[in-house]
Amino acid sequence: MITFTFYLVAIILIVAAIGVITVKNPVHAALFLILAFFSSAAIWLLLQAEFLAITLVLVYVGAVMVLFLFVLMMLDVNVAPLREGFVRHFPLSIFVGGLIFVEMILVLGSWHQAVPPETLTTVPNIELLGEVLYTYYVYPFEIAAVILLVAMIAAMALTMRPHTRAKYQNPAQQVTVRREDCVRLVKMPSETKD
Repeated sequence: MITFTFYLVAIILIVAAIGVITVKNPVHAALFLILAFFSSAAIWLLLQAEFLAITLVLVYVGAVMVLFLFVLMMLDVNVAPLREGFVRHFPLSIFVGGLIFVEMILVLGSWHQAVPPETLTTVPNIELLGEVLYTYYVYPFEIAAVILLVAMIAAMALTMRPHTRAKYQNPAQQVTVRREDCVRLVKMPSETKD
């Protein structure tokens, strides 16, 4: 039953990950990412990493993805101009993606696959996680930190564009408005019925 559950959740995770990068609507991509996070949390629960599963659901699904959806809906992203230069920049993106892939293979291949310390019943799960994370997996942890930093900078760069459809109010001008400027009384003769 555990094997069946693992394969089912893994297939859902792969389909959700493919959906994140293939759908055209950014809101749908964020919803697929939420599904991928839940599937990853289920796999971590199967691996008895309860702390990681709960952290993933609380932090990423509960906070980060809600913020992403909020920003996507507030920005009202027009997707058509974003796709205009796709063909022109495709060879460069393939080169950069391949370079990142080769770097990840080199980093993960050069670093030895150490066996984490044996799990003792007296050692808490969080303490064991901290020991393994900051000793055996320190390079992937640092790489993840750099990727998150780049994502933060990219999110700030995307939101700093000037908005052409935004309407602003001037409170000082609103306070100084007079009744005569807004309302005009017109005298009209009353109609008579013949």
